[in-house]
Amino acid sequence: MLQDIGGPVPPNTDHAVSVSLPTWKANVGYEEGEPWVMSKMKCGYPRFFVHPMIQELAKEIVQCYGNPNTESAMLFPSAKTAHICRSFILSKSSADSHSVRVVDFVPSPRAKAESANVTSFLSSVIYPKELGSIAKQVWQHTGNGVSSRRGEFCHSALRDGFLVEKKSTTTEIVPQRICKGPRRYQGKDTVNGAFRAGGIHPSPTDSPMVTDGVRDGREHIQFIEERFGRNLNTSLADQAKRAVRRRIAGVLKADVELIEALKKTSGEGRVAGLTESDVFLFPTGMSSIFNSHQMLLAARGAMKSICFGFPYIDTLKTLEKWGPGCLFYGNGSSEDIDDLEARLDSGEKFLAVFTEFPGNPLLKSPDLKRIRSLSDKYDFAVVVDETVGNFLNINVLPYADIVVSSLTKIFSGDSNVMGGSAVLNPHGRYYTSLKDTFARDYEDNLWVEDAIFLERNSRDFVSRIEKINSTTEEITEMLKGSSLVKNVFYPKCNPSRHLYEAFRHSNGGYGGLFSVTFYSTAQAVAFFDHLEVLKGPSLGTNFTLSSPYTLLAHYGELGWASSFGVEFDLVRISVGLEDVSDLRYRFQRALEAVAKVKT
Repeated sequence: MLQDIGGPVPPNTDHAVSVSLPTWKANVGYEEGEPWVMSKMKCGYPRFFVHPMIQELAKEIVQCYGNPNTESAMLFPSAKTAHICRSFILSKSSADSHSVRVVDFVPSPRAKAESANVTSFLSSVIYPKELGSIAKQVWQHTGNGVSSRRGEFCHSALRDGFLVEKKSTTTEIVPQRICKGPRRYQGKDTVNGAFRAGGIHPSPTDSPMVTDGVRDGREHIQFIEERFGRNLNTSLADQAKRAVRRRIAGVLKADVELIEALKKTSGEGRVAGLTESDVFLFPTGMSSIFNSHQMLLAARGAMKSICFGFPYIDTLKTLEKWGPGCLFYGNGSSEDIDDLEARLDSGEKFLAVFTEFPGNPLLKSPDLKRIRSLSDKYDFAVVVDETVGNFLNINVLPYADIVVSSLTKIFSGDSNVMGGSAVLNPHGRYYTSLKDTFARDYEDNLWVEDAIFLERNSRDFVSRIEKINSTTEEITEMLKGSSLVKNVFYPKCNPSRHLYEAFRHSNGGYGGLFSVTFYSTAQAVAFFDHLEVLKGPSLGTNFTLSSPYTLLAHYGELGWASSFGVEFDLVRISVGLEDVSDLRYRFQRALEAVAKVKT
């Protein structure tokens, strides 16, 4: 066992995206809420487990602005996202409207006199504790909540008096130079996260935060990063976001540093005419899906959507709970498309088809060309989630109106930051109306520090993908050759391979995610428990990560998942950057444990 229960994955990471659940029994204990597991949970996947830093901030807000005995709070980066939460709680409960309220926080007037380089607003939804399960649905499904880094900053700003309740300010116009925050955000040559004219970024030795060459706590972390060229000063936020958008647009096709990324002024993207202005960033992958759905509703009107293929569960929940409803085709088969075509031919109207390419966890690819043909004929949009395939391996944008992705996964790789993106196809039927809607309604809620981490983590995106593609092909071939293995689900060996190949780049691969099943649950448990890799939720990490996916994602609906071919004892594996010979040895050891199981 590489790590104890409940620790961050990766280890020693304040803002880790995953959490260690190293045995099958621990995963079941987590789902059952058993104390021997829950008491050890230091963190969790951020949309399922509210980070301790955010929990502390929420408690302090309730202490000051609510009743800690009867109320709780959920935190959001804007008034708009907070009111989405409030409206949902009221729609799903009989609570009095006054008992669910939004408290907005803005920089205090005294911040005008402060030299500052970071700003943040904060909105809190305060509600009766008994409505916590409803509020948690918003946090989980929409992905709109504050990130742990933003929460950490706002907590310090609130305690220091630089973030105050909105109604207590003396002016309706919030000053732009705001929010002192923690010391690491302060710099004499920066304002609002951007360089002042003529400003020079201080070197580590010039920094006023260095005392006798020693720093402690998180400031020490920044000092080390500065020394090694990984300066995380938030003045780079705008530049970082621009570089990230360029990478996602496909303009940057090699590993490049930030300066080179910003200098590059032209280049052919995924489709002709695509620019970084067609790429929109979000705080999580689910936020990109939620907001794309909302933008389509605003642009095209209220209509049901279609979820095609077995999806990541929160996509389906979002389509069902925020809008007129959803038609679900869980098998994603040609027969499902036949049924859809018959409905369309009879006059039914739909907003959009949402699908993953390939799907998770069965890695099945939908017939995207046929879906696109139907959309052209019957007037509905196509939204494709390319998180698992990723745009270096496949190009689905020509057949989609919007392509969404979780940047938390392989784009970042380091498993220490959340993010999402939505790309508009400039040749799509709805491009003009969608671009106008985004221009009117889009909020950039990606926190500045998170943007900087995303940019830095993604600089070697190209070379990482190449290695992971190659390693995963070797490991899946090894498992396919074992008589102990029942099925390997991977785009290269699935029956839907021809559908994947239609969109694969000539030099693209099949990604780093696959799932495996065995002939008995006891064998699956033995394999999982003896596979010496990190274990927890998430995927697309630079290290190999495994989980009993169906147990974690569908514990309360195992029979439902099984009806679509997703077995409850399926093991999902995301391959990392380890040496392939090392991984082969680890997988062989796990198979040896399977062989010892009595059948």
